[in-house]
Amino acid sequence: MRGIAEEFNESTNSIRKELNQLTDAGYLNKSQENNKIYYRANVEHPLFQSLQNLVRTFLGIDQAVDQVLERAGDVEQVSLLGEYANGIDSGTIEVLVMGKDLDSAYLLQLSGKTEKLLGKKHQDIS
Repeated sequence: MRGIAEEFNESTNSIRKELNQLTDAGYLNKSQENNKIYYRANVEHPLFQSLQNLVRTFLGIDQAVDQVLERAGDVEQVSLLGEYANGIDSGTIEVLVMGKDLDSAYLLQLSGKTEKLLGKKHQDIS
């Protein structure tokens, strides 16, 4: 919550109120473990798919994921990592692609193309 508050230059109390309103509206699910409260998107909400598609389109990630899944090999998992996964636009998008017999040359080529398309930096990790 502190990270969100700092990014939007708001108080943690304001962020807490917004999260509670989103929870009350059914967009988020709230759970508590020990002293921590966790919020997750409510994937059962009728607008979840539309909102998810809107965010993906805004970030440009949908294009990269579609291309990776089509041509990269036997992809088992694609994960968004790092600051972007935490909602921070640092200029670098970290994506972990896991699978069998992946076409690493294609993934490196795609990484460069995606960098140009999105105006983001990539890091090659084998």
